[in-house]
Amino acid sequence: MTSRLKIITAGLISFLSFHVVTPTRAEMAPVHALAYKKEQAGIDLNRFRNTIDRFGVPTKHKDYDSYKNQRFNPLLDMGSWHGFLLPDDPAAYGAFTGPMIIAQEYSLFIADKLEQLTIEDADSKKTFDFAEAESDHFSLPGALVQRYRFAELSVDFTLRFISNRTALVETRLINHTSQEKQFNLRWQGQLLSQWEQDKTVKQALPEWTRSITAAKNGVQIHFGEVRETWHILTDASSRYQITRSVDATTKLDNEKHTYASSAQLSVAANQEVRLYTSHSYFHTQEEADQEQDKIKQALAAPEKHLQASQTRWRNYLTTGLKPGLTAGKNSDQQNRVAVKAIETLNGNWRSPAGKLLHNSVTPSVTARWFNGAWAWDSWKHAYAMAYFNPEIAKDNIRALFDYQVSQNDTLRPQDHGMVLDAIFYNKDADRKGDGGNWNERNTKPPLASWAVWQLYLATGDLAFVEEMYPKLQQYHLWWYRNRDHNRNGLVEYGATKHRLHNDENDRLTFKVQYFQPVFSSLIPALKNQLNQCKQQNGNWFLCAGMERYEAVLDNGQYQDIDIGAQHASAWESGMDNAARFGFLNQNQLNSYAGKHYNGNTAQARNDWQVRFYENRNDSGELLGFSLNQESVELNTYLAHEKSLLAKMAELLRLPKQAETYRSQANALATRINQCFFDETSGFYYDRSFDRSDQAEKTGCTGKLLVARGRGPEGWSPLWANIADPEKARRVKNVMLNSEEFNTKVPLGTAALSNPAYHPDSYWRGRVWLDQLYFGLTALDNYGYKNDAARLADKLLHNAQGLSGSGAIRENYNPETGEVQGATNFSWSAAHLFMLYRELLNGQSAKLAQRSD
Repeated sequence: MTSRLKIITAGLISFLSFHVVTPTRAEMAPVHALAYKKEQAGIDLNRFRNTIDRFGVPTKHKDYDSYKNQRFNPLLDMGSWHGFLLPDDPAAYGAFTGPMIIAQEYSLFIADKLEQLTIEDADSKKTFDFAEAESDHFSLPGALVQRYRFAELSVDFTLRFISNRTALVETRLINHTSQEKQFNLRWQGQLLSQWEQDKTVKQALPEWTRSITAAKNGVQIHFGEVRETWHILTDASSRYQITRSVDATTKLDNEKHTYASSAQLSVAANQEVRLYTSHSYFHTQEEADQEQDKIKQALAAPEKHLQASQTRWRNYLTTGLKPGLTAGKNSDQQNRVAVKAIETLNGNWRSPAGKLLHNSVTPSVTARWFNGAWAWDSWKHAYAMAYFNPEIAKDNIRALFDYQVSQNDTLRPQDHGMVLDAIFYNKDADRKGDGGNWNERNTKPPLASWAVWQLYLATGDLAFVEEMYPKLQQYHLWWYRNRDHNRNGLVEYGATKHRLHNDENDRLTFKVQYFQPVFSSLIPALKNQLNQCKQQNGNWFLCAGMERYEAVLDNGQYQDIDIGAQHASAWESGMDNAARFGFLNQNQLNSYAGKHYNGNTAQARNDWQVRFYENRNDSGELLGFSLNQESVELNTYLAHEKSLLAKMAELLRLPKQAETYRSQANALATRINQCFFDETSGFYYDRSFDRSDQAEKTGCTGKLLVARGRGPEGWSPLWANIADPEKARRVKNVMLNSEEFNTKVPLGTAALSNPAYHPDSYWRGRVWLDQLYFGLTALDNYGYKNDAARLADKLLHNAQGLSGSGAIRENYNPETGEVQGATNFSWSAAHLFMLYRELLNGQSAKLAQRSD
């Protein structure tokens, strides 16, 4: 007798062998994903049981781990806003545990087991204890399954999603005896009373109302309106609905938030009966009204809807898995990781709701802050999903471009063409909403054309290229209009004109901290400047104005400084607290000062303190702010985008535009090699410039930021195939150096030699799989496929849980392989899938080494 099927944890041994991705790869004719369907039409979903551990019984709404992730990995599908788990506690057998709902922007468990079935023999009054049965619990792609076997009775539960608001549970009772049997059925559930570890729901949300009502065929749970910006957001009509294919009598206790429904059922001798229950979550009354006919149709013809789910998932795998990788030990292991990536990306798919007007793929449904759509995340998700869920991939791009800023925008017309950083169910206060996660302070790196082009290669959908091309052009132009301070053709990251970056008079705002002894010793002119600031607690001064800002930086004796535009500029890069943007903790600054400036921290700080310049149009209107550094990978992305826009223009029969973009791409590639490579260290770096520097439109301005150490931006020209071969060879040597990037899990976000490196630091040490993918592709582009294979092997062997049933994580510790950050992270899944499709041929790295 077994209580739980052991989760399969097959390792990915000898994972990758690479072929060269040539510079002409993007010129290929479209390779339609559906062309693979015939070869793999016989894919058996049972081959991929438990690729992700979906077991658990939540005990609180916020059942968080140390990274603020929900501890468990529920199944969500079809863009649903709720999901379910498998029970790992016998006390929860007979229920799909949870569910978890997404209360507009926050994932919260509402029950431990909202609908648990118990079965009693009506004649003998014997209760069939599922804990005593022979049992088998497992997940499949798109399904959760529980099977229980007694001598006289079998009970099977299967859950699949049949729409973007509804999951359907099939309950199958098989009578193994030669007599007709009468059974008493009882479904029961209770809402969680605990909010988080140290607070009950009543303590955390004393005004939040929850109530249960009953009908003959089910129950409804009504959630009152609550607008807690950083915790939970619901409308007054939000609710959870359970509808059954059989009528039942229900008793309620709304004081304890419990219900119990009972019914009787006859099962003929040696026959079976199937019952069906729908589970739906609605944000609004409108959603509920629109779904009722679908629920009725599903309960009237449930087998058709469940079969459609199976077919849909078989098609995902048929089109997503590579032909020729369907047999053999290595192939099975590699395919399991690919399936895990597909499941992760589809699980983070959210259907339209609130201000999300198209289907979106969010970063992580289980991470606290990640139930919205971010720009470059979405480009990565779309690139990967092009091969197995292309329509959702297209919608994911459209979702962000729905809010591309127009020239007649009421809030920021100066940013026309820009794509917002992050959009959510609710807009923010500036847009007359009450959400806190919507972000217009910056955009994200320009990889949208990369994703659109990949969708064309995968699907051949020229109409989508035609739809997106003018929007991509506007976005491309925005960078040069709003983020090129000195108009030299090399672009900077920056921040928008925003209430958190500037005051009502368009002056840059910042906070600076001085302790009293230092403040007393400041020169009178600076003290006079600071006396015009607003003094706050902790010896902080809230200041405004570029002149004042420059005076503070030039003096350099401050204790700390906080600049809203600096945070937004780093977010714009996607590398939120990277060393190259001046992020260095105090201990690291002291160490750096001791090594280079005899302990003089004020002098050392000059190497790390970024500066900002105002960007204004010809009329003097503030457009936003730029960092005083031109970014190597931003300009690389733009060079790559120019080449892709040229290809799109050719497809759309616009030869003059194609030629212009191609010429610009070549010229920019030349400048990147000229201006961003350091001959001494053999690596690419960002380049800083001062206001007084002469802007060069064909040459280089300012100086390389070698002092801030090496990061993954340094291999971006190799990824884009624009690096000179000798420069690429030298970058490769840095990447493979065990004292730089070749760690246990390789290619972290800062080299070991970087003064700001720490293995736990978000973008100053941890390994992000997008940058690792860019690095492996970079090596492969220049013929270093064995080196890429060895680094990939280190990732798959050493990244905790990746080769087993662990959730795909946001990032990994470079020295230990320990998981870090968000669980079920979409762009990590996307880049694993890219590695699988683009660089994998089914052989091991060792075989690749021998054959090369």
